[in-house]
Amino acid sequence: MVILLGILAGGGWWGWNSLVNSSAEATCTEQKLTNNRLVPKQVVLNVYNGGARAGSAGRVADALKQRGFNIGKTANEPKGDKVDVVALRGAAANAPEMLLVAGQLNQKAVMVADGRTDHTVDLVIGAGFGSVKLKGIPSVTVAPGATVCLPVIHSPQPIPSGQNPN
Repeated sequence: MVILLGILAGGGWWGWNSLVNSSAEATCTEQKLTNNRLVPKQVVLNVYNGGARAGSAGRVADALKQRGFNIGKTANEPKGDKVDVVALRGAAANAPEMLLVAGQLNQKAVMVADGRTDHTVDLVIGAGFGSVKLKGIPSVTVAPGATVCLPVIHSPQPIPSGQNPN
């Protein structure tokens, strides 16, 4: 019985210590923007297919990557939600990153504020989505002196020679 209590106490201590001393990285960092402008290279964008033709999310992601956006994920909508035309999900409907992505689209997007803390943007395209603009807006203005929480962008690390990535 004493051994079991010792194991229980040790497990409790380890769990509490792991919770208190978490090594989780910050999801975004507060920064002042150069010239008070948010540009595509500062935005992490996930592109999801929410009812569009197969491959549409990949084509849209490729087009937006060429404009400088950091593409996080390209896949079918994770929850299985369907949209009619296009929806944008992010921290707030008027967040600069949301407005910058909206400025790339030909159709008006349904803006969904989900309060996410990492400030990434989800672009969900539906069956009625046409295409991105030939030339989207290059940047969005933010208030002078204001800080913006920018997502932490992880660059892929090269795989050392002779190691299996899987």
